[in-house]
Amino acid sequence: MEAFNKYGSASSESESDSETKTHTQKKYAQPVVRQYLVNTAPEVGGYHASISSALTSYVVPGQREITTNLPYNVLTQPLEGPAGKDGDFVSKSNMQMTSGQAEVQAIDETVFRIQERMLRQHGVTHDPSISMQDPETPTRGAGTQRSGRANNRGLRRKAKGDSSVLSGDGAYQGPWAGYEGETKGQTSGPSAEQLAEYEQRVAEYTDALSDPSARPSAKGKKPKGGFYIEGQDERSMFHGQSERDYQGRTYMHAPPEYKHITEGEQTCYVPKRMLKEWKSAHNGGVSAIRFIPQSGHLLLSSGMDGLVKIFDAHSSLNLLRTYVGHSKAVRDISFAPDGNLFLSSSYDSTTKLWDTETGQCRQKFAVGGKKTPNVARFYPEDPNLFLVGQSDKKIVQWDIRANEVVQEYNQHLGAINSLTFFDSGRRFISTSDDKSMRVWEFGIPVVIKLIADPSMHSVPSVALHPSGKWIVGQSMDNRIVVYNADGRIKAHRRKEFTGHLTAGFACQPSFSPDGRFLTSGDSEGQVWCWDWQSARVVKKWKAHEKVTICTAWHPKETSRVATCSWDGTIKYWD
Repeated sequence: MEAFNKYGSASSESESDSETKTHTQKKYAQPVVRQYLVNTAPEVGGYHASISSALTSYVVPGQREITTNLPYNVLTQPLEGPAGKDGDFVSKSNMQMTSGQAEVQAIDETVFRIQERMLRQHGVTHDPSISMQDPETPTRGAGTQRSGRANNRGLRRKAKGDSSVLSGDGAYQGPWAGYEGETKGQTSGPSAEQLAEYEQRVAEYTDALSDPSARPSAKGKKPKGGFYIEGQDERSMFHGQSERDYQGRTYMHAPPEYKHITEGEQTCYVPKRMLKEWKSAHNGGVSAIRFIPQSGHLLLSSGMDGLVKIFDAHSSLNLLRTYVGHSKAVRDISFAPDGNLFLSSSYDSTTKLWDTETGQCRQKFAVGGKKTPNVARFYPEDPNLFLVGQSDKKIVQWDIRANEVVQEYNQHLGAINSLTFFDSGRRFISTSDDKSMRVWEFGIPVVIKLIADPSMHSVPSVALHPSGKWIVGQSMDNRIVVYNADGRIKAHRRKEFTGHLTAGFACQPSFSPDGRFLTSGDSEGQVWCWDWQSARVVKKWKAHEKVTICTAWHPKETSRVATCSWDGTIKYWD
């Protein structure tokens, strides 16, 4: 073995020397790569350099005479090799071959391929412990997972019956009589009683999840928030039939028809009808909705019940998964740029990082104290960094890899309401209860632009135009204000959107993918749609019974809009 390794090393050295000679004209010398060989194979004979002789003979356990002069290290070698059924090393008497004892384990190639194909397709194979030589044992299809008889072999044929009898006992069956004791064609699976019991357990669990009075409490006290109790492990529940399709793809797989559509290249239109209504999506109201980036085939929602849910927004329009991990209402949610992860901020003073596909809670972030994370946003250029706007007037920058705060932005005089990145992620704008808007450069805790005026009202929510040149903010004086984000940040005095009533509510506005329309909800449950160029009201309609807190345009479809309300419903319009 060592001789073989040395042979390979010598050839490598010769090749390295030839390459060095070939590249002598290059400016820089080629680096020398040294490889260390680890030989873990036991010594089984051959040429040994230290002995300088052929080691072809070994002492068999129990041998008393030797015919060759063996070195001392060979005579004192420990016993190694195959062991028999009793655990002892095989002796010379029962050796079947030079290296020990071998058991006969052989299988025909065709039989092996049949068993392999059966394992891939059905997940079970024939039981190999059943003797293939026993004629009384059925060999085909026998095993712990299969019936002892297959293809009705060895079964007795039933009587064909009397041809004069058409129905009842002894009726004529003819060639369709079948076999006695056959199970082919019979329904398999749980019985009706077992299925009813299972459905009852599922219904009880679902009712307990949706009914706050039926939720468990710690130490006899009723929990203040959702189904999750502090100290428990975060979990998720999948509501579909199967997490993977026949090709092994999960719901994260984007529809192929969306791959050829560039966001914003299609002309968008105002929706005309309701496509889907998710009733009682969240108890106590829905706080936010977000489409998954790039494809938009999934819709994420957060509610006052402390739950985060994800829906299919493309084909089935069903609830796919529920994420349980907050003991109080969820304030905000935000997807990572690729959509594989998302952040949830809650009134329980924690921000949690979730895996969108598996439902696993990756990390938990909490500064400490009674500091509510009002908003969280991923840094577009690096998903390992994100910002959290807190109720203690600070914006903290977290590093997921180190699980610690790496930067603080603390020049606001009130609670942080919104964070919006623009200028290709180089800068971001923050709004606060102090009725001001501040522009920051990411990573530098110094305000580069302060927007404040005695006539300004608080701006709790902000949206960026698809072109990246404009920023709109929902002002508390029942209007949407516009700011120029291209170059200097200044207010656009001539353009504003009015008509709706939003005083006291942080209604989240949204742009169509092509930037032609701007939508927003109001306190009366209506959805308002304005033309971006003329600021005229294109359409308004009654969508919910309570305040419409958030609207979101589909990034790929031309006229699909999702709305949510404090009445606990989410509606999908087209």
